[in-house]
Amino acid sequence: MDSPLRRLTAVAGPGRTLRRLPTWHRLSLWLLILSAGLPMVWAAMAALRQALLPAAWLALLADAQLSAALVLTLWTGLASTVLSWGLTACLLSEGFVRQQLPRWLRAVPVMLATPHAAFAIGLVFLLSPSGWLVRLLSPWLTGFDFPPPWPTTQDPWGLSLILALCAKEIPFLLWVAASQLQREDTRRRWQAEHALAQTLGYSPRQAFWRVVWPQLSPRLAWPALAVLAYSLTVVDMALVIGPASPPTLAVLSWQWLQDADPLTGRQGAAAGALLLLLVAGLGGLGRLTGRLHARRRMHWPGPKPPGDPTRRKGCAAITLLWLLRGLYAAVLLALGIGSVAGLWPFPAVWPSALTTEAWLTVWQSSSTLGNSLSLGLASAALGLLWSVAWLELAPRSWDTRLRPLLYASMLMPGVLWVIGLHALSLQLGMDGQWPGVLGAHVLMVLPYVLLALATAYQDFDARHAQLAASLGHGRWYFLWRVKWPLLQRALASAFAVGFAVSMAQYLPTLYVGAGRLNTVTTEAVTLAAGAQRSLTSAYAWLQWCLPVLVFALAAWAGRPRVFSTRPTSGQHIGMT
Repeated sequence: MDSPLRRLTAVAGPGRTLRRLPTWHRLSLWLLILSAGLPMVWAAMAALRQALLPAAWLALLADAQLSAALVLTLWTGLASTVLSWGLTACLLSEGFVRQQLPRWLRAVPVMLATPHAAFAIGLVFLLSPSGWLVRLLSPWLTGFDFPPPWPTTQDPWGLSLILALCAKEIPFLLWVAASQLQREDTRRRWQAEHALAQTLGYSPRQAFWRVVWPQLSPRLAWPALAVLAYSLTVVDMALVIGPASPPTLAVLSWQWLQDADPLTGRQGAAAGALLLLLVAGLGGLGRLTGRLHARRRMHWPGPKPPGDPTRRKGCAAITLLWLLRGLYAAVLLALGIGSVAGLWPFPAVWPSALTTEAWLTVWQSSSTLGNSLSLGLASAALGLLWSVAWLELAPRSWDTRLRPLLYASMLMPGVLWVIGLHALSLQLGMDGQWPGVLGAHVLMVLPYVLLALATAYQDFDARHAQLAASLGHGRWYFLWRVKWPLLQRALASAFAVGFAVSMAQYLPTLYVGAGRLNTVTTEAVTLAAGAQRSLTSAYAWLQWCLPVLVFALAAWAGRPRVFSTRPTSGQHIGMT
């Protein structure tokens, strides 16, 4: 009995060292590290090699657009990140206190499945001077016969971009926080501590901020840093709904990279390196601020009197939740109607004619749809396979040390990252080919899949392994019949997240694919700059439908197993 137990538990424990692991285990571990780490390091070094040329930095610093673009980048990036963080905290507080957080989060998968570019396109169709909102209000409030000259989208202050970023990042932070609260032991411990704080005189909301939030917020540090990095370096959303003259630094860098002049292209690489410095500097400042806030928390005063002003936040949080849901519903409705709209003169609320011409055009572009599906499914599958292998084989100390390196593609600016990916694809002779684009997608998908899967995988109860070993079952039997079936919901969810991330890739597809490999995302963003409303809406709607379909299939695949209660003769009670 001891031998199978020893065989089963002698895998990647926290105290395991590399020398004590079997040879096959060590080889597999190094293969995993090299397969992900080598392309990432090579691409990062290739990008930095172009970005650190002195001539490129001199050209960047001498450019007249730099200061305005830098100010816009800092304003939109910091404002959207701070607002997303604060509003997420308010929603978590109210949901935890009311014990309604699981019900509130039911719509989060649909929000997560909505790609950034598709959401920005729908928001433009909703809020632009000729958009649906102005059309609805025109007969009663505006009385305009022509679209008013209002900078409601692509405004010079970046307010529409901030709104779009906040609406997209709040569901992401809520989803990550929910993954922490889904842990049974952690949830019960925090609920017990929350109840204990109330017996000491704190109100329910005060108890959350004093007891639960100080333990939850450090676990959201990496997702918050990813939100900050994305907000500072986003290109596709900024192209659709962000300021245009001047644009943000990421868009300016992308425009320079596409210039035929080599020096201008290197200037774009230097701008990407500047964005990387901004992300690193602001991330370090945020971490320092968090530590100072934690020290101040130790000197917080006792309970406040019964007139607790935090009670007012309850109604505000519920209002915010309904506004967020309503905004997504309105955006998707605007895209859906726009995709079948024919002639639609202003200020008519409804199109004068409906047509399926745009959808017929989309259907005829079978190669675009095929590229999107094949890249999304393949990159999600490879990312999930790598993540499961890593979490299964890597010792806990290795995982703790190397995890930050695996998140590099989440934090590095996209305009800088694609330079290295393009150089790598050229070196391997895969430029403009499907395998090269797939490799770029896998490197972008991998950290998100790992982030989605790690919490559930590492919190798996080790006693299941001991019980299986005590019954004489080997490791593969335990994985196939016990562990992975119990983790099927987390595995399916991680696959869906990987597919959604792949569907949203614009820069890697366009740059590594050299414009020869079109996807739904590249078509939607390219068409957004033109006047083909119906065709743009159709591609944006399809860009949303595909991830939602995969999320729905993941929910079906991850549904709980049903246990039979009446075994037939000769059969044991088991999972059906």
